[in-house]
Amino acid sequence: MHRVVASWFGTGLILGRLRGDPLGSGTVGALFTFPLALAVGYWWGWEGQVIAAVLVTSLSLWAARPFVGPEGDAGWIVVDEAAGAFISVIGLGFLPAVAGLLVFRAADIFKNFAPGVARAERLPGAVGVTADDVLAGLYGLAVGHLVQTLIS
Repeated sequence: MHRVVASWFGTGLILGRLRGDPLGSGTVGALFTFPLALAVGYWWGWEGQVIAAVLVTSLSLWAARPFVGPEGDAGWIVVDEAAGAFISVIGLGFLPAVAGLLVFRAADIFKNFAPGVARAERLPGAVGVTADDVLAGLYGLAVGHLVQTLIS
């Protein structure tokens, strides 16, 4: 069960199966999560998105734990990106949510340019696997709310 959740129900395995390399799997996991996060917001509002983000973050801590080695997490583990994607769209309309998701992915991929993200990744175990995506998601959320304010 850990593997199913860690791969975010198989989305983290897609690129590895297609081309033999999981590079980019985090973005695939985030893209699969994006419409789900927006749907949660549509049906249950920002409060539902917060609950979902906390739930997925908790799942990330649980599911990633058995697979984290000294070199960090495997590329197919994308539940942490799902947590960051949920966080990056809380309370946002579609266009600001797209901006939030893009900033989240940029902050996660280019960790050294987003203060604290690389440091969060160096935390031990599943906490480090998840913490960098949570922080990157918060960067995305901030930019998304800025965009929403500017276009409102």
